[in-house]
Amino acid sequence: MTCGCTKGGGSSAPDQSDGALPREGCVQCMSTGGFHRMAYRDWGEKRAEERFLCVHGLTRNGRDFDALARRLSRNARVICPDLVGRGRSGWLSNATGYNILQYNLDAKVLTARLNLESFTWIGSSLGGLMGMVFAGLESSSIRRLVINDIAPEIPHAARARVSMYLGRRTTFGSLAELEGHLRKTLASFGPMTDADWAEMARQSCRRSGDVLTMHYDPRIAQNFRNFWSYMPFRLWAFWDRIRCPVLILRGERSDFLTPALLSRMVARLPHADVLEFEGVGHAPTLNAPCQIDPVIEWIAGN
Repeated sequence: MTCGCTKGGGSSAPDQSDGALPREGCVQCMSTGGFHRMAYRDWGEKRAEERFLCVHGLTRNGRDFDALARRLSRNARVICPDLVGRGRSGWLSNATGYNILQYNLDAKVLTARLNLESFTWIGSSLGGLMGMVFAGLESSSIRRLVINDIAPEIPHAARARVSMYLGRRTTFGSLAELEGHLRKTLASFGPMTDADWAEMARQSCRRSGDVLTMHYDPRIAQNFRNFWSYMPFRLWAFWDRIRCPVLILRGERSDFLTPALLSRMVARLPHADVLEFEGVGHAPTLNAPCQIDPVIEWIAGN
């Protein structure tokens, strides 16, 4: 199925008609280097039967899901964490810990702390890779899995493109300067309005005096180049073991989830459904009705 958005279809502005603002919390997690804080935003009624965990991409944070969480939380509880090293979460003492195993261990701590025994996992890019591993494990607690523009294998060209900008520039003189950086490096994201880019900039920075820095630990870039860019990255064994309902989202112009990789994913997991969004690349932002509505429709039917 293919869907398109009209130009300027994105919007991340708060809508009070969708209920109360989210609660903020954190859990204490552990790595080989000690303990670290994992922050999260908790939307909706705590006792809701339907639960969602929304997990962001490599250099992003949980605020990317504000629009989607606002909609889902009308009838569900929605948890949007900041992975360690991003947003309001702590940083690891050892950069080699920035890997899928650590991220998923943290996710398990979070879901256990919040008593999420069964939930739908919505993962964008890195969050999707994490979801594949989590769902592919025996006795997984994932009820449904939504994978946003990622495959069990990352093409070299896509890894090289990210490596070119990841962590190369970390300080900015103004919010407008940081926004310009995001517009350039994340140009394939969509749909995005001017207001969306401005909001993303506000949620993507840390302020130290007169200097702005990106919200993530720059050593994530070091780990990416050392361990991801120079070796094949394949998670097909986990993909093949997934039994829950799966929805694969793809940006029409994506260099991460290529048509060839998408075909392999469906061939190896025939029960997976596919939804493609026109006019965007990596990755669909899930911040506008044209993308949110079909995802919610799929969830309702599964």
